[in-house]
Amino acid sequence: MGATVLVTRDFSHMSEVAAGLVVRKTIGILKKKDEAVLGLATGNSPTGLYKRFAKAANEGLFDSGRVRSFNLDEYVGLPGDNIQQRVLNPESYSYFMIQELFSHLNKKFIETRVPYGSLIDQNMLIRALRENKSDWVFKGTDAGKSIALKAKPKSGYLAWIKKEILDGYSRKIKAAGGIDLQVIGVGGRGHVAFHESGIPFQGSSVMLVKLDDNTIANAIADGHFRKKSDSPQYAVSMGAKLVYQAKTVVLLAYGQRKTESVTRSLLGDVTPEIPISYGQQYASEGGELIYVLDRVAAEGLLVNPKELKARGIVLKNMV
Repeated sequence: MGATVLVTRDFSHMSEVAAGLVVRKTIGILKKKDEAVLGLATGNSPTGLYKRFAKAANEGLFDSGRVRSFNLDEYVGLPGDNIQQRVLNPESYSYFMIQELFSHLNKKFIETRVPYGSLIDQNMLIRALRENKSDWVFKGTDAGKSIALKAKPKSGYLAWIKKEILDGYSRKIKAAGGIDLQVIGVGGRGHVAFHESGIPFQGSSVMLVKLDDNTIANAIADGHFRKKSDSPQYAVSMGAKLVYQAKTVVLLAYGQRKTESVTRSLLGDVTPEIPISYGQQYASEGGELIYVLDRVAAEGLLVNPKELKARGIVLKNMV
């Protein structure tokens, strides 16, 4: 279907346009099939969308009881003595989704899933990785790397993580018929979820990721965690290859920090250095890619309308 860029005034306008788009798409999906399967992101970018989406559901524009959702990622190693405490930790993405979307719905989704990072005991993971180095390899050219587990790890714990945590999440998505519409944000370096810059596309289904030390330091500096020992060092995340298997991908971005990566993702090469650049290939192969940006994030695209047109990208300035 190709790529479309919608340029909006600011965060509020971006949220309004994105919500209208996602609501219309959801209504369209539910006209064709019994359930709509949505892929959901965390972070600041989709919060306004989620509130408007819940409002539309509560007003009866569509039946949220016919929606199933899968989230992009979850931390491994959140503070807590048990799984329940980790899931309900205020920094968990499960908690985020309850706070920002699920609790606002009068009629709950059929099912909501977040990657099973909270099931993993970080200390046991670190020990298993240290004692079974032949079971895995790092993949990535930058600070954040995926931990690629071998097909049949000798370690029972790593074998369980591969079968149940990583491959298990992929199986659940497949069993639901795949994701109809995927909402994503974008990191400052063009990463999606915890598919960090430099992690290859190939094999990036559901990944175990070793977090960049800078990511951990920023989380502490921003007040999310008190000290390094409290901060997660790993995460479970959908990779770009899986994200861009959705029938429609809606990317939200606002602010100066996103301008360069947004620009390079559509006007540069397809490269793991900018994971969202994989969207170019996705769109060329028939996927529907829609960017909803504020005018600041869109600056690099707005000054290159001819190049966008030459690449078959539709630019709609709604400012």
